[in-house]
Amino acid sequence: MLSVALASIILLSAYLCLSAGFASQKLVESRAEVIQTARVAMALMSADLRSACPLSKDFEFLGMHRLLDDVEADNIDFATHNYVPRRPREGDFCAVSFFVEKDPESGRCTLWRRRNPAIALDPLAGGSREEIAHGLRGVRFEYYDGYDWYDTWGETEKDRKKAKPSLEAPNLSGMPEAVRITLSFDPSPGATNTASAGKDTAEPPLVFQTVARLNLAAISQRGADGGASPNSPQGTRGPATPATESGGTN
Repeated sequence: MLSVALASIILLSAYLCLSAGFASQKLVESRAEVIQTARVAMALMSADLRSACPLSKDFEFLGMHRLLDDVEADNIDFATHNYVPRRPREGDFCAVSFFVEKDPESGRCTLWRRRNPAIALDPLAGGSREEIAHGLRGVRFEYYDGYDWYDTWGETEKDRKKAKPSLEAPNLSGMPEAVRITLSFDPSPGATNTASAGKDTAEPPLVFQTVARLNLAAISQRGADGGASPNSPQGTRGPATPATESGGTN
């Protein structure tokens, strides 16, 4: 009986150690997958933003704050020169959109990128789209004009631009100097049940953040306005303070 009891204790201890090892391995693998997904997503968005240029004559850059149920799902529209022509009559100019969609069945949020290298009448439509990241709990974009950070940028309706002078709302036209990207991921992307995939869980999300400087924005705006920045009236604001160029993951 004593030998059976000792053997049972040893086997139980071995099973608990083995189970803890498998659980730790599964946790590390899922976190590594989330980190790699965040790295790729932010690298793609940063590369497009660093080569950003005006989208159209009516609006150069658009950033909208949105909510999908209780999930932060901002979207952004601009043009970029970070594109390699693939077909005849294509150039390096490409309209780009980053937006979030929610799967009604699983409740998971996915980040998509739309690209349209053709010069279209509607710069906010057309082209093809590709999945950038899945298992998101939130996407947030913030815009820097050299002095302040804004939750939105740009305006498609000319009447609103006239109603709000640029001195009061410098983010209504032109292009920002930098964009701060914040991605929140589900720490357990392998979960299949709706409760863990949709609503908030006890485990906090994994948050990643970086700042992308729009290197071509000042050049594009000087070419359009003869050297004056459209974000600030002449004689009212001094030189813009450069935004932080390098970001990181948290």
